[in-house]
Amino acid sequence: MPSLWLVLIVLALAVAGYVIGRRKALGSAGGDSRALHSLPSYYGSNVAIMTIVPAFFIMGVWLLVQPLYIDNQISKTLPEEAIAESSTRGLVMSDVRRVAEGLDIAVAEGAMTREYASNIRSEFTDVRERLGQVGVALGSEVDHFVLRAAQQYRSLANTGQLLMTLVVLGAATAGFAVSVLRTNAEFRARNVVETAIRYLLVFAATVAILTTIGIVLSLVFNTIEFFRLYPARDFFFGTTWSPSFGGGSELGVVPLLWGTFYISLIALAVAVPIGLFAAVYLSEYANSHVRSVAKPLLEVLAGIPTIVYGLFALLTVGPLLMKVFGDEGIGVMQAGTAVMTAGLVMGIMLIPFVSSLSDDIINAVPQAMRDGSLGLGATQSETVKQVVLPAALPGIVGAILLAASRAIGETMIVVLGAGAAARLSLNPFDAMTTVTAKVVSQLTGDADFASPEALVAFALGMTLFVITLGLNVLALYIVRKYREQYE
Repeated sequence: MPSLWLVLIVLALAVAGYVIGRRKALGSAGGDSRALHSLPSYYGSNVAIMTIVPAFFIMGVWLLVQPLYIDNQISKTLPEEAIAESSTRGLVMSDVRRVAEGLDIAVAEGAMTREYASNIRSEFTDVRERLGQVGVALGSEVDHFVLRAAQQYRSLANTGQLLMTLVVLGAATAGFAVSVLRTNAEFRARNVVETAIRYLLVFAATVAILTTIGIVLSLVFNTIEFFRLYPARDFFFGTTWSPSFGGGSELGVVPLLWGTFYISLIALAVAVPIGLFAAVYLSEYANSHVRSVAKPLLEVLAGIPTIVYGLFALLTVGPLLMKVFGDEGIGVMQAGTAVMTAGLVMGIMLIPFVSSLSDDIINAVPQAMRDGSLGLGATQSETVKQVVLPAALPGIVGAILLAASRAIGETMIVVLGAGAAARLSLNPFDAMTTVTAKVVSQLTGDADFASPEALVAFALGMTLFVITLGLNVLALYIVRKYREQYE
């Protein structure tokens, strides 16, 4: 049974449990909810929680452990002759999983029967061609070792799926039955439900924290491994970026950081004035009708996917700048992809970040400060310049720093709008690249994570993480200090 159907069955059982638990509680009190210890909804919620939580917990753990167990078991069955000299056991297992997935797709689409997929032989059938007919692309021919391992993989996966279904449904049914049986007027359902919700909130917070820790640790360990293979001094102070998977790479991060900061600076030069002026207008001058229309329209920019901005930079802004500054203009720009192209488009993307945050911060300035300034004879523009903006300045600075961290982490606009050249140049019409773009390029394709050319992506990611974390911490500190001042 597919996992989705299993989830739907458990949810349906939980809904039925809610209705049954609520009715049974009311029935035990003679229909008078005042005789119950808790509200009727708590009794229904108790049954639903006892049905869902054990079942989903078992299902989650099972889905995490089963692939690891199957990989370990199948890996043990692979003989040494199945692993070529230029390959590794991990790469062979990747092929095994791919073939097993392809066989499942072929069976699901009716291209093979389940029995045929389990008994197919590579000596008599071109497995790669058969799987290619159902859209599964394989990089090499499938030998009998890989095919046999894939068939065993499918068998273990199907057995595990069946066992998981039985165990999960058994846990859901047991929780349903036990909770319904103990439902009566004296049962403290509210206490149980509130305790369960508190544990759920603690679990959610723990998952978020552990996820963050896991991301940081994965970066740290791979970064340490990179610096074992490549000198840290050459990485942080090198001015040449020239990776070569054949050896002799120069992996200096300075030109990438320069391109990152240069593009971000141009983006902020576009976004900060426009966004701040828009925020001042919407909060201080626009009437309620204009604000109700203009603010949502401005914030639509924040919902546009960055790939769309990248295409806009590549197809519209780049050619437009070429007409003005290229060979037909003053002859400065050599190609449509340049720092200026990416910076302008990224600045447009950041406008709602600056304007929305600044607007909220300006509106948080107490009205009494405005009234006092106007009462002393100041004009509205003088009040805005000399009272409102100085009072809101810490929060505005925090908004700008948050926008800066967003600009530093942008990828698609840079890839499509700025080019791929890692260079140190002051000319904004030169093509450059950023840290994020090179992280993508270094991990594209079959990366060998034993080489510094692949591991450098983690060092770049760690560098970017430290920079953006510092900006975010500084921004949050400034905003928090501002909020404490006026709350």
